[in-house]
Amino acid sequence: MSSAPKITIATRESRLALWQAEHVRDRLLELYPHAEVRLLGMTTTGDQILDRTLAAVGGKGLFVKELELAMLERRAEMAVHSMKDVPMELPPEFTLCVAGEREDPRDAFVSGQYDCLEELPAGAVVGTSSLRRECQLRARHSHLSIRPLRGNLDTRLRKLDAGEYQAIILAAAGLKRLGLANRIRSLLPLEASLPAVGQGALGLEFRTDHPHLADWLAPLRNAANEACVWAERTVSRRLAGSCDVPLGAHATIENGILSLQAFVGSPDGRRIVRAAGRGDATAPVELGETVAEQLLVQGAADILNSCRSAG
Repeated sequence: MSSAPKITIATRESRLALWQAEHVRDRLLELYPHAEVRLLGMTTTGDQILDRTLAAVGGKGLFVKELELAMLERRAEMAVHSMKDVPMELPPEFTLCVAGEREDPRDAFVSGQYDCLEELPAGAVVGTSSLRRECQLRARHSHLSIRPLRGNLDTRLRKLDAGEYQAIILAAAGLKRLGLANRIRSLLPLEASLPAVGQGALGLEFRTDHPHLADWLAPLRNAANEACVWAERTVSRRLAGSCDVPLGAHATIENGILSLQAFVGSPDGRRIVRAAGRGDATAPVELGETVAEQLLVQGAADILNSCRSAG
């Protein structure tokens, strides 16, 4: 590699986003002690619009487009994302890889009064920003009142503590990364709440035309986690999934075998189709395509079209 590389990392300015960017920065400095690695903090459109759901204002791409613009304008060489926030279609100017160990991908139940969803009384208000979570909650707990919850992690916790909600559902990964695991009253099992595509994984996005970054970042890549995430993202891409449709997928690898499960549902939880498959860990895209086709055979397209029409 070239001597004393200079790398600017574009990042959102939420506490979790900064933790993720600082984590990658520190790993790069461990690998390349003479490098100059700095952060470029930015506020994205997704961070600014807090009075409406993401589905209503343009989707998860609102969290990354300003970071991509900074890279195109040569103000930054790369960006760090939560993989669950990265749109399925990436502009050709950018390359995406998965870095490091995946944190716990499950959803977490957070409450000041109750230990789990089953303890909540009828009419209890549960906050979530995700149609995926809302769908699965309504399917199993129709007696609860599910209401939108936007803002960064600290804002959501403040709203809970202020009594606006009896409980909220958050990604366990963010809480654990920020040292807030003590706020988790229980973890939702995968069969009750299948995670978002890429949940718990860190993504590194960088300019495809950069002469060195792919090589510099190679030691940070995690092949197993990348295979799992690619399988999950293939399901979503095949079904044109975004935050405006309830869709979840989760993959694991054991002894070289990749296992994938996925679902698509209606926001009210009344229609849910599920599929699962297993395949070689070296062929994640093929497995993702297979599982997506299983969902389509069961009527996923009708569910997705209904969601979009309703939106």
